[in-house]
Amino acid sequence: MMTDTSLLNSELDLQQQEELYQQLLLQTLGQINSESPDSKVIRPEPGMCVKTFSEPDKEKVFINVCQSNSVPPPPELSREKLVELLQSDDPSGFRVPMSLGEPHTEIDNSSQGCTAYDVVINQDFFQKCQKDPLFQQFVILVSVEGLENKYNLELSREWKVLKNRKFLGSVSEQNIRTKSRPVIEELQPPSPRPEFTLIVEPPAGDPEYLIAEIKLPGVGSSRSLVLDVGEDRLVLTARPSLFHLDIFHPFLVDQENSVAHYNSSTQILTVTMPVVSS
Repeated sequence: MMTDTSLLNSELDLQQQEELYQQLLLQTLGQINSESPDSKVIRPEPGMCVKTFSEPDKEKVFINVCQSNSVPPPPELSREKLVELLQSDDPSGFRVPMSLGEPHTEIDNSSQGCTAYDVVINQDFFQKCQKDPLFQQFVILVSVEGLENKYNLELSREWKVLKNRKFLGSVSEQNIRTKSRPVIEELQPPSPRPEFTLIVEPPAGDPEYLIAEIKLPGVGSSRSLVLDVGEDRLVLTARPSLFHLDIFHPFLVDQENSVAHYNSSTQILTVTMPVVSS
């Protein structure tokens, strides 16, 4: 069944539309400061998205390797030393400082559910890895082993770096400690992530609309919401620090003609985005 935008707009009176466009659409997110002197909040930058599979069930797993200069770099490592390291009996003896995020369920390009993990490494080291395939494979291997150890996983070594996607899922602000801690450390988002559903209309054939339904329990009014609709990204903050959502989706949408409606009775935000291409 196709979505009729006139039906969507008919639910909004002029006052609601003004509020939605001024307070929800295309606003810049402010920085959130951490109150703890031993930690600070960072927003890592997308880097590369790696596709692999869990063993033995062959479920899709995506690893978002992110970058931030708030994560310390590893010791200086030349290409020659890296080759020696990989040929040694204990290549894991060289530690790469990184933060390992919690698993989150996402939707892949086939509209199928999958699991994604966020790994944050030093930005300068990430750029070095991008310039040399050997370093890139090394950092992927270290990320895979770190996730396996932390979450008791078994992941395939047959991975693929996605060419046209730097991230799958959400890019959230992360709390990292400013004092010395173990090199592999759990990421702790400052605000909980709300439940959401992505709906494609029509469900078969060429998609015309992508509809996000986001549950925001405890949010009484749209005045506390800040929404940013990008071409392939949706960022929502419910102030003060109630919820935070930052997701990439597999479509390009028309930002200017996207419409948002917050139902204070059901406490559900509906964002309707015309699809330009998939």
